Amino acid sequence: MKKLKVGVVGAGSLSEVHFESYHNNPQVELVAVCDLVEERAAKKAEKYSIAKVYTDYHEFLQNPEIEAISIVTWNNTHKEIAVAALDAGKHVLCEKPLCLNYEEALEIKAATERSNKQFMIGYVRRHASSIAILKEFIDNGELGEIYYAKASTLRRLGNPGGWFSDKSRSGGGPLIDIGVHIIDLLWYLMGRPKVKTVSANTYSKLGNRSHIKNLSFYKAADYSPESNVEDLANALIRFENGASMMVDVSFTLHAKQDQGSAVIFGDKGGAEIDPALVIVREENNTIINSTPQIDNPSFNFTEGFQNEINHFVHCCLTGEQPIGGIEDGLEMMKILTAVYQSAEEKQEIVFG
Repeated sequence: MKKLKVGVVGAGSLSEVHFESYHNNPQVELVAVCDLVEERAAKKAEKYSIAKVYTDYHEFLQNPEIEAISIVTWNNTHKEIAVAALDAGKHVLCEKPLCLNYEEALEIKAATERSNKQFMIGYVRRHASSIAILKEFIDNGELGEIYYAKASTLRRLGNPGGWFSDKSRSGGGPLIDIGVHIIDLLWYLMGRPKVKTVSANTYSKLGNRSHIKNLSFYKAADYSPESNVEDLANALIRFENGASMMVDVSFTLHAKQDQGSAVIFGDKGGAEIDPALVIVREENNTIINSTPQIDNPSFNFTEGFQNEINHFVHCCLTGEQPIGGIEDGLEMMKILTAVYQSAEEKQEIVFG
């Protein structure tokens, strides 16, 4: 059995699920790890029996043994590492967001066109087993034409601080960190229509709220309370096919509790995705709410990442086109960039 030789760039907190998922795949050999902090990279190397440790990704990419890489670094480094890796002849799995803006996305697209290697973006929500089931219903026409989608991912206290709240490194706040997941997922289920207009708002009112006591929240490995990213973003996105999407996301908000919901609506049926999969249809002139009997009706973090890594490995070994390639990344960065532009200019952004 042929094994794909993989290296991982970035050994921070999210990298663990990449390492573990590669480790669990029998068709993978982990051969290298790279991180600016040598001690952090060395710990991963020891845990997963990885032979080579680097602190410079340029040296890492010169290793001819590496066939494919995961990029799990600050958002502002995704473009430069992805382009360098493709030009070095490596398959690439890049964590979301693809990059900081649409202009950077175009540079990555150009690199994919120079290369014959696979390029995939880590839209992990697409790889949930519940989404695979829902996609079958949609592809079989069970829901008809999907014309509207709506999602909220609202944290009342969830600004991770550190690089997440430093716009120069992250590119933005909850929109580009957690919003990209749900926007991409709904867009994927809607059939990936081209964006036509974006009207959006962002708010920076509360900051990190590090003064809050008695309630814990996730903190970045390099946590500090400073923040110059938005607390909240909302958007109305219209597509060329007439469909539309509404979304709001927050790091921090004066809400009673965290809120998460995602729904899609078609002319033959609809589906609730979050908090758990429910399919809604009419039968015998009666509205039926159907709850699929499946192991994971909600998004399962570990399962989603394992499925994502398995799919990437399969595509690298077989040449099959990955779910979530550069064209999807380009359209998603067009949408995200337009959300920030609309909010800044206080007007709707119109394409084409």
